[in-house]
Amino acid sequence: LEVMSLPAAYTKGADVMKRSKSRYRRRTVSFDIEAFNQLIRQIEAMAKAGAKINPADFYPPVKKHKGRSRDLPLVDPDLREALEQHLMVRIEKQRALKPSDPLFITQKGVPYSPNTLQEHMALMLRGWAGIEKASSHSGRRSVITNVIHKQKKSVKIAQKIAGHVNPSTTLIYEEPPEEQISDALKSL
Repeated sequence: LEVMSLPAAYTKGADVMKRSKSRYRRRTVSFDIEAFNQLIRQIEAMAKAGAKINPADFYPPVKKHKGRSRDLPLVDPDLREALEQHLMVRIEKQRALKPSDPLFITQKGVPYSPNTLQEHMALMLRGWAGIEKASSHSGRRSVITNVIHKQKKSVKIAQKIAGHVNPSTTLIYEEPPEEQISDALKSL
């Protein structure tokens, strides 16, 4: 195991468990003034003609999020060995494993839900690592900040590690260290 391949179905935003029926819910609709006036004239004409008017017919199209497959290099030999041992135990218990099978399953043999995995991760970070206020995303934020600030790598490298399409998404995760904030304020 030198590279772990994550199909798009297992990455953020995908419905791996087939439980989520989340739908995009539009809270506001934005138009420029001319487009809005044109829309109003179109609705008025339809109403005068006696046509039934369904507001949803006038919403602009919604762009759907498309998942992307990712390959994660497993550079830590201890992590690689732990995953290999975990897979050996799984293979012993369930001979016919497919590459698409979930990596972690419950004692009942069903896949963990994403929410349960997130909660377990947060509990481990808080309990085992002693990180107060840790969440399942804390490690991700720490890695991105470490790559940019301590390793002094470019945002492009952090973006690639994080699997973000847009570098502005990567910058949301970046947290400047307290020392840099203090240093910036001292030099004012």
